[in-house]
Amino acid sequence: MLDDRRARILQALVEEYIRTGQPVSSRAILEASELQVSSATVRNDLAKLESYGFVGQPHTSAGRVPTDQGYRYYVDHCSPARLRSATRTRIESFFTDVHRELSKLLQDTTGLLSDLSTYPAVVVGPGLGDDKVVGLHLVPLGLTVLLAVTIAESGRVVRDVVRLSSEVSEADLYRAEQTLANVYHEQTLQEGRERALAIPKESLPEPVHRTVRAVADTLTSAETATQDIYVGGTSQLAALWEDLAQVHSMLALLERDTIVRQMVNSPGAGTSVRIGAEVNVDGVELAVVSSDYEAGGHGIGRVGVIGPMRMDYRRTIKLVEEVSDGLGESLGSG
Repeated sequence: MLDDRRARILQALVEEYIRTGQPVSSRAILEASELQVSSATVRNDLAKLESYGFVGQPHTSAGRVPTDQGYRYYVDHCSPARLRSATRTRIESFFTDVHRELSKLLQDTTGLLSDLSTYPAVVVGPGLGDDKVVGLHLVPLGLTVLLAVTIAESGRVVRDVVRLSSEVSEADLYRAEQTLANVYHEQTLQEGRERALAIPKESLPEPVHRTVRAVADTLTSAETATQDIYVGGTSQLAALWEDLAQVHSMLALLERDTIVRQMVNSPGAGTSVRIGAEVNVDGVELAVVSSDYEAGGHGIGRVGVIGPMRMDYRRTIKLVEEVSDGLGESLGSG
């Protein structure tokens, strides 16, 4: 824990570096912090902060820049910024009209958040949760591979690949589809699976029973992994990273759903800020601010932004929280 003066010096350094992107001098820190001390005192405190691992010095004669650890201390001890009334009004107005198909709403939300934050935005759609199944179809993709298409009461369509241990005839596949459509109708995925697994083995031909169990197991295990991911604001990348190689790395990352999901998801509920090595992505220095939203019977999803470590954390945290709250309220009221 830093004493008050060194904490204010670190805060001034981080915020000045976020604003300019240039190493920060002791004079600039003194002006920004409004501390009534000498430049020598600031330099001494910077040396201490450097020894603690909170700041670094790119060159001997240059000012200091925050490290991952410095950003982490700053984020852990800062309070979210207050948004301008115009920004709050825009968020409230956006979610006033909730009469949109779910996927369209989630995609539009990434556009709103990216536009307000100036960073790429991500929305991870909720799992089906308590959504009822109203249709289930099986499409053969190969001799032992099926595509299970689940249609939910909310209008969501989820597609999962099912791998069988052996071939199944067209007639058996049709009977398996009819059986599954019956046991899952008006049930959640979990309820449908329980009903499917309760079917006596002797009541169905062996290939049909085997196919029903394989589909039921796949639908349950894939519910979280197949949450839809929506990304917006990739056009912001060139303005955020001057290094073209980093821009290309970010584009490649954002095209891989599994990695994006890992970056945005958090083991705990609420707001999460992950910085630098905490994101566990090689090749680019970045930070992720995300928060979950409850979508009523649809389940739980996540909203976040991905940007450089030199991110305006205070404002971004508040934006992400306001947008996730608005999205959750609009879905929960539907």
